[in-house]
Amino acid sequence: MSARRPPERQRFKFGNLGITRGALIIAGIELGLSLVWLMSNKDARFWFDQYFVATPSNVFEHYRLWTLVTSPFLQRDFLGLILHVMMLWMFVPTLERFWGTARFYRFVAITSLAGTLIGTITGLLLGHDLTPISGLTPFIFGSVVAFGIIYAKQPVQFFGVLPLTGRQLMYGFIGFQVLFITLQGMWAQGAATAAGMIAAALMTSKRWSPGLAWKRWKIQRARAKLTVMQGGQTGKPAAGKRDEQKWLN
Repeated sequence: MSARRPPERQRFKFGNLGITRGALIIAGIELGLSLVWLMSNKDARFWFDQYFVATPSNVFEHYRLWTLVTSPFLQRDFLGLILHVMMLWMFVPTLERFWGTARFYRFVAITSLAGTLIGTITGLLLGHDLTPISGLTPFIFGSVVAFGIIYAKQPVQFFGVLPLTGRQLMYGFIGFQVLFITLQGMWAQGAATAAGMIAAALMTSKRWSPGLAWKRWKIQRARAKLTVMQGGQTGKPAAGKRDEQKWLN
């Protein structure tokens, strides 16, 4: 009998993906709120910036803490908005299918909140009180990191042109973002993106995940409480007779 050949690994193509429900809702919220801001006049934009955008001044001086939640859904740059929607349409649904919608929403919330909070703290420390930390960039780059961890060796056909693995794709995106932040000097925004990527790595990696570490600790604690007791018949069992349930936990 000849050995069966292992199935050939299929090449992953972004163009074959359709958007999932969770990604569609996230894209719709960001697209709708951002287009309202982009099409508004100067006075309306100023009002939006005061009550929807997280800045060090809004968060730590005026205590508008809700902006940490609303700010990720307002992208103030049209090109950035288009890139976000493209990623949410072609790339992010892979993660939602792998995790399920509920875990996907948790991932969006944690990476976005971590990025916005760290970005505003960095802006405060640098004295940039009016620096806006907005948009889903921390979540988008966090998704790239999560993909690079989960599908590290998966062949990826990036937009049908460049063959990469998931890990290589992740390193490429990180390198591009580091170069962009360095050239632009956008340190608060860079800190926000880095926080989103670190949060994604912690949530996705089996080695560093706080959730998995907590479960391992609970299992070890439960095992420590188990003892082995000798049971069954005393003495030697009669010939031809089994000693059932000799050991009890």
